[in-house]
Amino acid sequence: MVEPGERGATRIADRVVAKIASQAAREALRVDAGAAAADVADGADAAGVVDTADADIADAADVGLTGLAAARPHAVAVVRGDVARVRVAVELGYPSDIGAHCGAVRRYVIERVGELTGMEVPEVVVTVERLHVPQWEHPERRVRRGRDRVR
Repeated sequence: MVEPGERGATRIADRVVAKIASQAAREALRVDAGAAAADVADGADAAGVVDTADADIADAADVGLTGLAAARPHAVAVVRGDVARVRVAVELGYPSDIGAHCGAVRRYVIERVGELTGMEVPEVVVTVERLHVPQWEHPERRVRRGRDRVR
């Protein structure tokens, strides 16, 4: 049997880590979008206040993915030994808690990249490239509900 010190090493390419990070960011945004839609479906936020702007996000959620996860996040990773540094660019729905979404993405990317690669991830930079306004993306939904009709 070959001693552990004499064996070869497995190197995970930067682009593989970047793909894992991109998928993890997408999963994190889906979870956040589902939680936001569930809160709105319950009719109130954490303080018990109903926000009509959030209702548009919930209405967009029944079409499929909301603007929170409409586009696949783009990630770039740099691997040095067992340490990976990651940059992730995302698109978010508006209005939303941008800081909370970025924090959730950061935590989930650190967790998933660490689990799947065994690497330490000391830095995940999350940038927001675009904000989506649901009523601008699905204007036909507003017309069907009777708002903003031309008479």
